[in-house]
Amino acid sequence: MDTQTEATSSNMRELPGALAGPRVVTLGGTEDPLAIDRNEMLRYLGHTGQNIEDDLACRIERVARDVEAHGRARGVFATFPVDASTLDDEGKACIRLTGTVATLRGRDIYRHLKDARWCTVLACTLGMDNERRLRALGAQSPLDAAIYDAASSALIESAVGHLDSMVQDAASAAGLSCNWRFSCGYGDCPLEAQGRLLASLDATRRIGLTVTPTNLMVPSKSVSAMIGVFEGLPRAADAPARCAICRMRASCSMRKRGTTC
Repeated sequence: MDTQTEATSSNMRELPGALAGPRVVTLGGTEDPLAIDRNEMLRYLGHTGQNIEDDLACRIERVARDVEAHGRARGVFATFPVDASTLDDEGKACIRLTGTVATLRGRDIYRHLKDARWCTVLACTLGMDNERRLRALGAQSPLDAAIYDAASSALIESAVGHLDSMVQDAASAAGLSCNWRFSCGYGDCPLEAQGRLLASLDATRRIGLTVTPTNLMVPSKSVSAMIGVFEGLPRAADAPARCAICRMRASCSMRKRGTTC
């Protein structure tokens, strides 16, 4: 066994089993549906506070309840030791996740993970059934398709929030702490890293999630993210600062209304 493998095995033995993974979970369904944040759904529809007529409000609620009742999400997460001590092929500081082929480049993800001992990588998808339903509605009723799309976007956010909470709770139970989840495409962390992160989870086999040559996830209602796991409290520099690193901060309509995503 080489030195890196020995180090990986040692670190993973010290990690609580509930975090180590890979762990696959199913969320939602008729018996235990995921809840859609109605305000989040309206935001995806482009609502900015204008009046909604009763007929349209009923239509929106009907679709939301249908998506809640029948929507199912599949998620997977696993945790890897963080190595912030090496440079990339351009001589710049980067994050490597030991035991994977993932290398994370960019100042923002480096600041997010450099003091973490581990990084939990997670992915979640609503699956191809949701994708097929959306396509069918697009041919039948563009309005219902738009509402269904917004409801599905809000549902996957609810699902990944559940995964996030599972990671946070497992870390807390072990006396560890986490910072907020960070996705490829935030700040200057390139989308190109997404494929290797999903490969580290074996996400295609486990939950049916793939990445296109242009680094988009299929099915489209899918989310991947990284969470830093710390011994003790996260460093002050790792406190939530999503607006500060967002590429859309200058033109963000939510910030103009005094809210955040």
